[in-house]
Amino acid sequence: MSLGLRKRKFLYYAVFLSIQLFIFPFTSSAIASNKDSLIIKPAYEVIQRLIGNRAATIRFVVTGEEGNDRFSVNANNGVLTIKANSSVAFCRGFYIYLREVYHGMVSWSGSYIPLTDKWKDCNNLTAASPYEHRYYLNVVTFGYTTPYWDWARWEKEIDWMALHGVNMPLALMAQEAIEKRVWTKLGLKSKDLDDYFTGPAYLPWHRMGNLNGWSGTLSDSWHKKQIELEHKVLNRMKELGFNPILPAFSGFVPKAFIDKYKVKVNQLSWGGFPGENNAFVISPSSDWFVKLGKMFTEEWENEFGKGKYYLSDTFNEMDVPVPEKGGQEAKNKVLADYSKAIYNSVTAGNKDAVWVTQGWTFGYQHKFWDKPSLKAMLDAVPDDKMMIIDLACEYPDYVWFIDPVWKTHEGFYGKDWIYSFVPNFGGKNVWTGLAKFYATNPATALNSPYRKTLKGFGYAPEGIENNELIYELLADVAWTDKPVDTDTWISDFATSRYGGCSSVMRASLNELLQSSYNTFGSYPRFLWQTCLLDKKRKGKVNDEPKFMDAVEKFLSCSDYYSKSELYRNDALLLSALYLGIKADNYYSVALMAKKNKDAALLKSSFEETKKILLFTDKLLASHPSDRLSVWVQYARNMGTTATEKMEFEKDAKRLITSWGGAQTDYAARMWNGLISSYYIPRMETYLFKQENGLEEFDKQWLNTEYRNDAEPFEDPLREAKQWITRYQFPERN
Repeated sequence: MSLGLRKRKFLYYAVFLSIQLFIFPFTSSAIASNKDSLIIKPAYEVIQRLIGNRAATIRFVVTGEEGNDRFSVNANNGVLTIKANSSVAFCRGFYIYLREVYHGMVSWSGSYIPLTDKWKDCNNLTAASPYEHRYYLNVVTFGYTTPYWDWARWEKEIDWMALHGVNMPLALMAQEAIEKRVWTKLGLKSKDLDDYFTGPAYLPWHRMGNLNGWSGTLSDSWHKKQIELEHKVLNRMKELGFNPILPAFSGFVPKAFIDKYKVKVNQLSWGGFPGENNAFVISPSSDWFVKLGKMFTEEWENEFGKGKYYLSDTFNEMDVPVPEKGGQEAKNKVLADYSKAIYNSVTAGNKDAVWVTQGWTFGYQHKFWDKPSLKAMLDAVPDDKMMIIDLACEYPDYVWFIDPVWKTHEGFYGKDWIYSFVPNFGGKNVWTGLAKFYATNPATALNSPYRKTLKGFGYAPEGIENNELIYELLADVAWTDKPVDTDTWISDFATSRYGGCSSVMRASLNELLQSSYNTFGSYPRFLWQTCLLDKKRKGKVNDEPKFMDAVEKFLSCSDYYSKSELYRNDALLLSALYLGIKADNYYSVALMAKKNKDAALLKSSFEETKKILLFTDKLLASHPSDRLSVWVQYARNMGTTATEKMEFEKDAKRLITSWGGAQTDYAARMWNGLISSYYIPRMETYLFKQENGLEEFDKQWLNTEYRNDAEPFEDPLREAKQWITRYQFPERN
């Protein structure tokens, strides 16, 4: 070996050593073992992205403890030490230290990180999750929030997951790219798949067999970008030790495949869509079910590597094609046959795979899924090869009025299962949820006879970037086996989020817990968002006096919290909700006046509605995320041509407004730009122009490029307070 080569090798080693010492300066040995480094490095990088190079002064120690994730945090004389047994536990440990010692917070709408020059002392801050898995996301989150996200946004979300203790998220991008490879191998053409796939925002419903050929097509450029994105997402998740849930074949096939291979199928129906948009599912007796599943999984793993947990949902909100005759025995046989077919299709390409399925339909169609029926389905699969996500554990109490699904079905008859909530529907951004129910009920399941197979806790919001109090609470619930005391928790939340909790703020939050955060329903929308009263999907925003009073108290604290960005963001949205309720009052009068042909009252009441909503629209121009421009820009950025950019914008806008089928106005958002460009002129069309012109209005709006001309207020919070005072209810005790 030459002297020059030896010098270069020595230099490389010195640089490597210095990097290791910089990253892990206080680990138990000068250079962490390779195994420890694999756990520490990803956690360090999450924390570094949050607080910069200050992360290099943290001492990370891998405990090597078996079992569920746990951590302990100590800080003495300026030295911060985090001991943990996983990357996620390190991240969670740091975040809890940040929250409880520094009173900081990390959220979608912003972060509050008030670090000092020297780490504050902390004595043995510990936690251990009672759950092996902390599940996150919903199949439809990939429509209502993430369909057009880029890597930068996904990286931020994965960091949020790690800090909030999540370790089992869904990761469903690029499913169609892999499917296209399979269908192409079987002789289908691009035109066949254009008629099969939906636009990007509707892919969740396509994946669940609800919808085909709706709202656009998918280009080769789209598929390529999704492949690249999924690689980055999965690589980061795997580095952090996540167990991501991946897509599997669920039995749905294109019409062109049916025609070409003459396979036996059953046609499904969903959501009020015509037959041309309905899906076909292969009969469980067909050999193609397992063959296609094997091809899909092998194609997926050739691209992304081996997985373990694979999601397959074949009858989401749809009737299973069971025979009308033959009774329970015939029904059970069909259910068992489908179950075997799905399981075999998942494991044909990976014998170690675990089939994951959402339990939503077991409660949603609880009359069909009685005990003998569900047991017949589940018994057809080995216990260690299936996991049930009991998706919406609040629904039995508040919507279906039945016993908990997990209790009725005895912990799913020996299968592993996850206790979960659905705290948001359609990405609506009104403040709503069941804070005390979320805080206490999971402990009931942990203390039940079915704890042995209870492997996880999760939250499956249809849309995110909303209701940040609820998600902060749910993240905490996932790390304790005891009920959380919301009365104490709410004060700590305010201190971390806003920098303090005055008596008035505490009173405001208590009223929110008693009003909006004690409200549950799938359809919390304003009347002016639906234009006409929706008699099918009934629901409204909580407008009781306690909520209105809570908003007034919250805003009265503005001088005390004037330096808090998170306070300002929440104050703007709360003000918008308050004013949205006032606009609803006037709009109700306008609808009544139209019915009674009172032109003068119609004109005056709608003018007041419009005035309030235009102000609200401008107010939200200062909010970091509640703006149509953010949503549209993500969609347009994913396009590669002018035509594709417009198609993606149209697809994204359709989902949050007219939707399609029977879902009109389901995903109603209270956003800047959406109020002024859509809701107000839509009401004007109905009230003053042409009652039957709403469909044409929607078509024109969808096909017109959105131009963001919002001009925020110089001092939006001051403006909000003035308008709240103007429309304030009379003094209340």
